[in-house]
Formats: sequence, C-alpha cells, structure tokens
Amino acid sequence: MAYRPGSDKVLFSTVGLLTALGLVMVYSASSVHAVATHGEASYFFLRQLIFAGIGFAALLGFMHVDYHFFQNTRVLKIILFSTAAALIFVLIQPAVNGAHRWFFVKGISIQPSEFAKLGVLIFIAWYMHQYEKDINNPERITAICAAVVIFAGLIGVEPDMGQAFTLCLIAAILLLMAGLAWRYIAGALLFAVVFGPVLFYFLVYRSDYRWKRVLAYLDPEADLTGVAWQINQSFIAIGSGGIFGLGPGDSKQKLYFLPESSTDFIFAIICEELGFIGAALVVAAFLIIFYRGMKIAMKSHDRFGFYLGTGITLMVTLQGFINISMVLGLLPTKGIALPFISQGGSSLLMNLAAIGILLNLSHQNKIEGAVE
Repeated sequence: MAYRPGSDKVLFSTVGLLTALGLVMVYSASSVHAVATHGEASYFFLRQLIFAGIGFAALLGFMHVDYHFFQNTRVLKIILFSTAAALIFVLIQPAVNGAHRWFFVKGISIQPSEFAKLGVLIFIAWYMHQYEKDINNPERITAICAAVVIFAGLIGVEPDMGQAFTLCLIAAILLLMAGLAWRYIAGALLFAVVFGPVLFYFLVYRSDYRWKRVLAYLDPEADLTGVAWQINQSFIAIGSGGIFGLGPGDSKQKLYFLPESSTDFIFAIICEELGFIGAALVVAAFLIIFYRGMKIAMKSHDRFGFYLGTGITLMVTLQGFINISMVLGLLPTKGIALPFISQGGSSLLMNLAAIGILLNLSHQNKIEGAVE
C-alpha cells in the first residue's frame, strides 16, 4: 500500500521529514545511554524504527479508509470501551518512575493514554456531528463533558496531568467552535475563579514534585543542582547550539547532563546539534501541519469531518508547541513528548495513525468536489 493520490502531499511530506529527523535525533540523543544500559548504541533507535515502520503502515492504511468508517456506532463503541479498559488496566500495573502509564507486552511498552486521546476526539467529532444544532441543551453538554472528564480523569490518575489537560483543552476548543452559548462559557469562567485555587492547591501545591516544578519555572536559578537542574541544562543546550549548532551527534548535554534528552527534552538536543536554524525548521514544520490540517478540516463536506480534522490537528500541534514551550522555559516542566520526534513508540504510532485519518479526509475533500 502506497501514498494515495489526492491526499495532501505537503502534510504527508512534512510528517515524513519530521519522523525521519526524529529517528536521527533519537539515535544521537540516546546512543550513550543505550550503550551503558544495553551494550548497544542503536538499542532505542531500533525500537523507535520499528514503531516508525508500524506507524507509517497505519498512516497508509488509514489514508485508504474512508473516515466516515469512524461514524459507525459499533466501531465507536469498540474504540471507547477498549481504550477505557486499557486505561483502567494500566492502573493496576507496576509503577514506572512512580507512574502507572505503561503496560508491557513481550518487553514492548504500550501507553494507552496516547490512543485514548484519539479515541475521545473521534467520539467528540461524532457527538458534535449528531447534536450540533442542539449542543446547548443541558443534557447534551452534560453528556459530552462527562465523557471527557471520565477519560481525562483516568489519564490524570496515572498520573499524567499534562495529557489530561491537553485533552480537556481540545474538547473546550471544539465546543466553542460548535457554538457553545455564552452562559456556559461564563459558568466555566466562574467555576475556574471559584474552584481553580482549590484544584491548584490539591493537584499542584500538595504534590511535592509538581510544586517544585512550578518554583523552578518561576525562578530557574533558585535550585540549580536540584529541581531546576533539568531546565537549566536545557538552557545550556539551547545556548550552546548558536545559529548553526555543534553538528549532528556532537551534543555535550546528552552525556548525562540533560535528563530525558531523547524523550521530553529532545528539542533541546536539536537546538544544540542543529542550532537555531534546525530548531526554527522544526517549529515551521508544526506550523505547516497546523495550517494544512485546518485547511483540510475547513474544506470538509460534513461537520463530522470538520470536527475530526480540527481535533486531530490540534492534538498534534498543541502537544508540539507545549513541548517546545516547556523546553524553552515558557511553561513549567511536564512529561509531554514532541510528536514524531521524541523517543516513544506509542506516541509515534498514534500520531502517524491520526495523520493517516487526516490525509484520508483531504482525499475525500478532493473526490467530493473541494477546490484545492
């Protein structure tokens, strides 16, 4: 199965280039650690390569499957129940670094929250399509908010508050696009004002590591050898790269100075090795994905396609810009991967599959008469 003519070539090429860059950077950032822990420099690279292969197979597969397939209520129920079951199952698995985010199948780690995000977005698109004209009915609002809260809650207790927040944010944006009444918006703002400090107290202040991350964000120089170590090492990597970078493979910060150098902070290694130019090209790639994705969504001939395309575009690009902002110190440190680039098979597979759905939507726009 190959590229499908009529699908968005720019989007396909951009995602392909980002994935290829990700493979190169994963090898560069993880090779030293891989030798020390597994005796093989390409250990993590090969695992990422396998997921990239499976991911591109999924992308090509979904590119050839009419996106209306996901409107089938039986298919939708299978997606929702299977992802919910996986989110519950992962909570009883042994903790890894204090979190229950993964379960293991023959040595391969699976992160169900990555797949749950796409499943919930498909549900939201279907629900908006079905009830858009009646979306301000209290029953409709309650139903969709309950679904989002349940899945975001299951993700949040892993704990993975970053992914849970991102899911809620995308759902809120889609509700606004659906014409959410001002009374609900005002109610949400009032809730945030009244209960926001309470939630912050219990979810952040009472959580030692989250509160320390906030303090490190507010004053990165206050604890250079403690909780602020990671963000300061990120700053060193970014500053060391200059305009053109130190060169591929020549990062110094990956030599056990910068934690999570091949996962959450891989953008810092890109800045160090490829410089401002390389970093700017990555940012430009995500802007291209946002532009092409929203263009595809806006051209959709039905509201299901519009909401599905918008949700997928936001899911990929918001996560990308949140990760980049975190690495640059514009947001507090949080475990959110850089799509297509960070080491992590579940994230790579899910994002490539989602892009496949978006590419099919672009193809359907063409054959149904949309003008490019």
